[in-house]
Amino acid sequence: MSLIIIGGHSRNVGKTSVVAGLIAALPQFRWAAMKITQYGHGICSRNGEACDCATADHSWAISEEADRSGKSDTSRFLLAGAARVWWVRTRQGSLAEAMPAVRRALAGSRNAILESNSVLKFLRPDLYLTVLDPTVADFKRSAQEFLDRADAILLHPAKKPAVWDGVSLKPVAGRAVFSISPPEYITPELVAFVRAKLSANSSG
Repeated sequence: MSLIIIGGHSRNVGKTSVVAGLIAALPQFRWAAMKITQYGHGICSRNGEACDCATADHSWAISEEADRSGKSDTSRFLLAGAARVWWVRTRQGSLAEAMPAVRRALAGSRNAILESNSVLKFLRPDLYLTVLDPTVADFKRSAQEFLDRADAILLHPAKKPAVWDGVSLKPVAGRAVFSISPPEYITPELVAFVRAKLSANSSG
């Protein structure tokens, strides 16, 4: 199985659109797809709603997506053509508890594509792409931690210098950079890059 992980430095920078776009552009890989969401204090992993529970059984949850309406992120993955899709929800810092279920869900898949940064603590993908938008100031700690593992940068265009405070891009100096813009996000060059990487992995 080939594994791709799509990360990004903040919310709403296009990670989901990149995942859906690659699924649609490379249907021959028959993707299993997964979105991993980590919630802060006061949000229940069972349903993503406000909760004051503190019991261990609420620390994570996983559900398979069946809706093809495209109204949710995971539904968009199905609509794009993924064979199977799951949504994993955990409390901050509890992803390790969910990893056995993650591995069981993906077992037997031909190829998998995951939207997450933190899962890199537990999985070593064949390809890790990170989405960066210089106009969005927030830069997640998980994105900084794994920046040096990125095989390529998917970069939003910006007319001004990046607004990130104290973040260096030296860890990805010399890596491939693909310019992306909404609403397409996916370019022929990016698709060719991903296809070549996965083909090389399967032939090896």
